[in-house]
Amino acid sequence: MPVTPIPESRNGQSGHGRSSIPAQLLSAVVWPFKTFIRRLIGEVFYQQARVTLLHEHGGVGLDWRWGNSLRRVHPIRRDFGWQSGRPIDRYYTEDHFLPAYQADIRGRVLEIGDDRYTRQFGGERVALSEILNVNPGMGGTTIQADLTDAKQIPSNTYDCAILTFTLQFIFDVPAALRTLERILRPGGVLLVIVPGISQIARYDMDNWGEFWRFTSLSARRLFEQVFRPKDITITTYGNVLSSLASLHGLHSTELTTAELDHWDRDYELVIGIRAVKRPAANTSH
Repeated sequence: MPVTPIPESRNGQSGHGRSSIPAQLLSAVVWPFKTFIRRLIGEVFYQQARVTLLHEHGGVGLDWRWGNSLRRVHPIRRDFGWQSGRPIDRYYTEDHFLPAYQADIRGRVLEIGDDRYTRQFGGERVALSEILNVNPGMGGTTIQADLTDAKQIPSNTYDCAILTFTLQFIFDVPAALRTLERILRPGGVLLVIVPGISQIARYDMDNWGEFWRFTSLSARRLFEQVFRPKDITITTYGNVLSSLASLHGLHSTELTTAELDHWDRDYELVIGIRAVKRPAANTSH
């Protein structure tokens, strides 16, 4: 089944074409001093400045907020963008995926790690919110369980389950999906976000393991082992710029909305999956 894209950009423009009027004026002003500036700052820096200031398409460009070119072997930040703002992958989660399916967050809801998205997007539709963690010491935890073998959780319990950036830390993903399908009520919805392109979360890797990155196809194959194909919707988000910026730990406000929302099927930075448990059979006559 096809992957659902987000719009290429908010205004439908690709960003290519002739330079803007301000860029043309800037070029005219700088032109008499071009040779001097070129010698002063060096050829590489000069060319990257042209990419940035004149919107030419010939290099990685510069951004004065970042202070240097992205042509470097060490990331600008290693914290995914958390310390200085909101990570780019969370932009896709919070501004696109969960708003699109917030009506599914209702009734009895299970969220992994904490309940922030249950509260943020469920509101008054949520009758009961529960938080699952594999380790018992996590604050707010109401259920301590391993999703790969959670027999203590009754079947047909939840109207919705939310997992954001969780499956990459579970080695036996099929077992976890079987558990999630089992504990959903018939007609219940599973909302999942997984990483496609991402750095390693070093703390998690060293303490309990980080095993997977996904593609839209691998996600579909995994979910189709448990849910009917027609009950699965997969959406991908990202492009080469947002992927590169995310790998450098930049936060979402360091890119424009048009840059973030441009969709390129070959750069799956974030993958969102909505899966519905098969409704109960109608036995009425």
